[in-house]
Amino acid sequence: MFSKDYSFLEEVHTCPHCQKKMECCDAPQFHVGDGLGWGSDVLFICLNDDCPLFVKGWDRIEQQYGHSASYRYMELPGSKESNLMMVGNEMAFKGSIVDPEALKKQNVRYQKEIEATKALDSCLENNDLGPVMTLILDEGADKVQRKKAIQLLLQLNNLKCIDPIRNHSFKDSSIEQEVNMVISQLLQNNFSKECPFCCEIIKSQANKCMHCKTDL
Repeated sequence: MFSKDYSFLEEVHTCPHCQKKMECCDAPQFHVGDGLGWGSDVLFICLNDDCPLFVKGWDRIEQQYGHSASYRYMELPGSKESNLMMVGNEMAFKGSIVDPEALKKQNVRYQKEIEATKALDSCLENNDLGPVMTLILDEGADKVQRKKAIQLLLQLNNLKCIDPIRNHSFKDSSIEQEVNMVISQLLQNNFSKECPFCCEIIKSQANKCMHCKTDL
């Protein structure tokens, strides 16, 4: 959903049956009627339990179909195309309400990932560590691009990358293992090591840490 239009976040839909504001919800995976998708990632649904359509729907469906269910009124974003969605209980869709602020934050993260990915090819020429670190530290970024960024650390040869990486919690163990191997090689290439007591970078031949003053 990241690359799609987010203008629906500004839309306000009103239920014609109760005049209450409708909620923006994640669309179910399949259209109940024909098995096809809705053509949208979100739907605007009236979740008002006092809506006449919902209240009267129980008796209507019981009489017509002989089972317990009711209707929720729905509209598609960007249009007034509507439909009635059959629900089995009053909690249906209430757990699928879209959080606009969370979506906006996800979209900001995605845009940063795209920009960093595009900048990877020129980061060596520009001696720019920024795009590399953005991808490595972004748990939502594409795994292939993260691994590509990790390998660029050796070519950039900048020890400033170590501290933020050490302070980051990696969710993917393969990414963590690969980045640790690259850092070890990076330190070796620069005749350096990490102090086992304070984790600051010191000369590989040092017998005493210049930061915490501990004998090694």
